Amino acid sequence: MTDFRTERDSMGEVRVPQNAYYGAQTQRAVENFPVSGWQLPPSMIAAMGRVKLACGIANRDLGKLTGSGKNPLSDGQVESMLSAAKEVAEGQLADQFPVDVFQTGSGTSSNMNINEVLSNRAIEIDGGDRMAEEKSIHPNDHINMGQSTNDTFPTAIHVAAAYEIENRLLPALRRMHESLTEKAQAWDKIIKIGRTHLMDATPLRLGQEFGGFARQIELSIARAEAARDAVLELPVGGTAVGSGINTHPEFGARVAASLSEQTDIAFIEAVNHFEGNANRDGLVDSHGGLKCVAQTLLGLANNIRWLGSGPRCGFYEVKLPTRQPGSSIMPGKVNPVMCESLMQVAARVIGNDTCMTVSGGCGGNFQLNIMMPVMAHTILESIELLAGGVTAFIDFCLDGMEPNEEACEASVEQSLSMCTSLNPLIGYEQAAALAKEAFKSGQTIRELCKEKGILADDVLTEALDPWKMTEPQA
Repeated sequence: MTDFRTERDSMGEVRVPQNAYYGAQTQRAVENFPVSGWQLPPSMIAAMGRVKLACGIANRDLGKLTGSGKNPLSDGQVESMLSAAKEVAEGQLADQFPVDVFQTGSGTSSNMNINEVLSNRAIEIDGGDRMAEEKSIHPNDHINMGQSTNDTFPTAIHVAAAYEIENRLLPALRRMHESLTEKAQAWDKIIKIGRTHLMDATPLRLGQEFGGFARQIELSIARAEAARDAVLELPVGGTAVGSGINTHPEFGARVAASLSEQTDIAFIEAVNHFEGNANRDGLVDSHGGLKCVAQTLLGLANNIRWLGSGPRCGFYEVKLPTRQPGSSIMPGKVNPVMCESLMQVAARVIGNDTCMTVSGGCGGNFQLNIMMPVMAHTILESIELLAGGVTAFIDFCLDGMEPNEEACEASVEQSLSMCTSLNPLIGYEQAAALAKEAFKSGQTIRELCKEKGILADDVLTEALDPWKMTEPQA
């Protein structure tokens, strides 16, 4: 037996791996784009399967596949076609999609890749010979009926992005919010010193600080939901340029409805197919929300890294779980590795946003964007990194974090900003002078005030009550 078979397309013969389900056009793309070794993510392949399934269902229900057109299918062949699409949607045949990300900018190579795979697999399911030259279930005439790469490939990107945000990123962010909220409530009685500009500030409660973190993630959840919603309009139905040539007028709406049923996400047909085909503004908008989530996580992880610094020469106000040895030369050293991991995730996503912006703005001319494969890879990478990074941070850092009450409370009395609560009693200028003198002498504000008899003891005690400083006072 030979390791290859000969396939033919409109350009001639091509040698294809013997057992591959794909055909000539896929093989040409493999040979034309030996660029990165990066293939489209599994989530994108699954979304392409979902889109082809929805398109097949729409064409079946509209009577197009078994109608009077070229090479009408039997009902059994239609069901075989749908079964093949379901397999890809479920992650099967994943090794049959070898085309590099940096390919033709419309994604035609990948669209033909899935068309060829589904054609051959459907023939096999139907009991036919998938190696036969004449395709009884044809990749273009049947699998791609009523479609163009120009509308179905961006549709698949939208479906993949929305699905991954809904099912991976949002659950992770909701878990993070829950964990931070629990800590904010549990640590509400622990007083610590605040810091602005990395300098001593007035007291607050550790629970208040973590409540602020929790609110950041609550807002990040809303931003992730908006990122999902930015890609709910689907270009499918516009075919080549947005005019809908060679497709049924109801096709786009039916495909969107089928995809909504498959995913429980409220997809709709594009309001304007010329806009839907030509521009990837929704993807840029969606990734912009992800970038904002990333910068929130960057700041959060960095703050927790600082709060856990030490254990003797830093703040050490929270105790981070010990995960691994931190140094190849310093015995016993332990580092905030989960914070560092999440910060790197955030940096990558923030960088990815530039790729999305350039691809969206410069990649589109007239009726088509021609940088879609890299946009698909980039946004799905960002979602995967954010979801994975957040989940690991919760599991291996946040859930096991503990407060260091002694360290929190030890620095409160030492803060020169304790003098802030004296402003209403002695004025800003005198309070500032006290702060400078206390720093020079090494005394606390309380000690210096008592020494100078600035205020009566009971008034001073009430004014310098750290708990009262953590809330507004009438």
